[in-house]
Amino acid sequence: MKVYDWIVVGAGITGAALAYELAKIGFSVLLLEQNKTPENATRYSYGGIAYWSGTTPIAHQLCQEAIARYQILTQELDADIQFRELDLLLTIANGTDPQVAVASYSHLTTPPQLLSIQEACDLEPLLNKNAISGALTIKHGHVHPEKITQAYIQSFLRLGGEIQFNQVLEPIQIIPGEKSFRGVKTTTSTFYSDKIVICAGGMSRKFLKSAGIPIKIYFSHAEIIEIPSVDLRLRTLVTSANLQRLQLETASTQVDQLWDQFGELVPPILDVGAVQFLDGSLRLGQISRILTDPHTQINPAESEKWLRTSITHILPALGNLRGNWHHCLVAFTSDKLPLIGAIPKVENIHIFSGFSSPFVFVPPLAERFAKSLSGQEDDIINKLVIASSSLV
Repeated sequence: MKVYDWIVVGAGITGAALAYELAKIGFSVLLLEQNKTPENATRYSYGGIAYWSGTTPIAHQLCQEAIARYQILTQELDADIQFRELDLLLTIANGTDPQVAVASYSHLTTPPQLLSIQEACDLEPLLNKNAISGALTIKHGHVHPEKITQAYIQSFLRLGGEIQFNQVLEPIQIIPGEKSFRGVKTTTSTFYSDKIVICAGGMSRKFLKSAGIPIKIYFSHAEIIEIPSVDLRLRTLVTSANLQRLQLETASTQVDQLWDQFGELVPPILDVGAVQFLDGSLRLGQISRILTDPHTQINPAESEKWLRTSITHILPALGNLRGNWHHCLVAFTSDKLPLIGAIPKVENIHIFSGFSSPFVFVPPLAERFAKSLSGQEDDIINKLVIASSSLV
């Protein structure tokens, strides 16, 4: 029976980065992932890196660390992660006062600049000028979500890490053994380790709650349309200046007990957005729903119609392109801070999940968290762990 130092549950960007950083230090690590072809939030994300959006000294420091980390990741991981900078365009809906949008971003470390309707359309010719009253813009980092995740995983494997594609049982069964070893049961095997870290994104709450471990992490059902490579070119990453998703998350976490019942807590929202990758493929979105059952069935035809109608209004050339609707779970917390550290009153089980901007914060925090788990003191991790302890 092999016993690992760490089992990392979940191989999206969060679990892949942390598994790599743990292996780099010298721990023996097993990475558990349900699907060989991912269906997680990383797989269907835009890959945006909002390193300009820090609102606190810690966030600003981590944003700067993220920029520096991305500058060397291609070489360190020996893979093309398609890191680049592009213009972010935050559209302001027609009939909305642009100065209200400007004010809503004024608290950020680097606020975006206001553009007139004509300036916005010059920057992104695919915009419908009749649908906006202006836009905000700023330089924005971008990476290919699948490529960076696979780069982390392949580097992790080269360091001697192991990955198993098995579905973790629900309820998750964490098995005590001799010398306090613990194990995770899957549909085919039981794997043993000294310590376990949950990086399961939108499934983290269900996994832990089903094992009797209460934790205040939540999830939305996110829906996008994926478009295969096209000749048409979107010059910018487009999204709404007024992100309703943030309001949706806040409204849905007022009463934690409601998440223990199956239902829809608040009405769904749609934040129109679009990004094009270097191969010409696009992702268009996104609908966000708060449905407390992670396995709820959603009507794809109705959702796709809603998505296409809204996207056509802002970006007319994109709305009717041939593509496929997809759905995933997106983890979040009530205060937008990730949950990091040992779960209180539960021996040897940690969590690293609930990132509101994973492509900004995961690379620097995975490195810091792994080092802290090896015994190195880290002021930022300590502060985040204290914040996390009040949420579980």
